[in-house]
Amino acid sequence: METQSDREGYQPMILARLGALMTRADDSRRWRLVAEFLEEYRWEPAARRQDLLIAEPATTGDERWDVFLAALAEHLAARDGHGAPLWTRQRTLRRWWFPFNTRSARADALVRAPASFRRRGVYVAAQELEVA
Repeated sequence: METQSDREGYQPMILARLGALMTRADDSRRWRLVAEFLEEYRWEPAARRQDLLIAEPATTGDERWDVFLAALAEHLAARDGHGAPLWTRQRTLRRWWFPFNTRSARADALVRAPASFRRRGVYVAAQELEVA
């Protein structure tokens, strides 16, 4: 069975490219880009996924999203049994951020946010990352 990476010329999106695409995008567009990245990440063989996370993204122009990318990189690496890329260690928020800011979403995120997100002050429930 042919995978996406077997197709001639296909290159999966790397996290650094995701960050670049997020620059000057609104939040709705950013979530669509995250969904696209996650879909491509899922299709890559586990042995190659870490390569998609290694390069540090430049700033998106929004500190919250910069920290989100670090949390996402750590979360995905941990799911695959790897340590977080070194660049992720320096990104954290001073004030909590709830990307989905309704009462129920906040409660859900407080309980269900993955550790890599909570530690950085980004509260998003794990299921939001599955359906992003």
